[in-house]
Amino acid sequence: MDYRLYAVTDRSYLDGMDLVTAVELAIKGGATIIQLREKYISGREFYELAMEIRQVTKRYNIPLIINDRVDIALAVNADGVHVGQEDIPANVVRRIIGPGKILGVSAKTVDEAQKAEKDGADYLGVGAVFPTPTKPESEAIGVGEVKRIKEAVKIPVVAIGGITRENAYEIIREAGVDGISSVSAVFAGDIEKNTSLLIEEIVRAINDRRRR
Repeated sequence: MDYRLYAVTDRSYLDGMDLVTAVELAIKGGATIIQLREKYISGREFYELAMEIRQVTKRYNIPLIINDRVDIALAVNADGVHVGQEDIPANVVRRIIGPGKILGVSAKTVDEAQKAEKDGADYLGVGAVFPTPTKPESEAIGVGEVKRIKEAVKIPVVAIGGITRENAYEIIREAGVDGISSVSAVFAGDIEKNTSLLIEEIVRAINDRRRR
């Protein structure tokens, strides 16, 4: 799976734009995975929104990951689910979703990362790398710790937290991660342009890393 640009939704950045339209623009710009993240709507609203987003991601053959809600992921036949350290344990989620769905797990230490891998995670979301307004309570771990985690596991690692076009190159090249995840750097402002510029930086960093 292509983890290079993992876009996480947040409607607060859209200035009234419909989320389905925003997701399509992100995909057109180069997003390789979409995570639908909704913390403050009902289960019914989440389900209906996920069904709409699912149609878009299917049309472009882009994986759809549901944040936290295993039930929603199964109900809409999403490609997978992402859980944090405070959610249902990864090994239990794997048992629920079966072997055919993608399981992502958040981690910010080597121990958490290795346990998630052992429990059946397909990839890790590691961070916050830098301070981020999306999760102000999440302490930044820095590029060096992300690199340590990447070197401690065999599954793909996606860096998350405070990542912008200005620092995407550094984290990809220096930490050796498989991709970056972003909210505001994708969805605030001109979404298609944002995403296109981000993917350019990611590709440049990956190419430069390979040349070293």
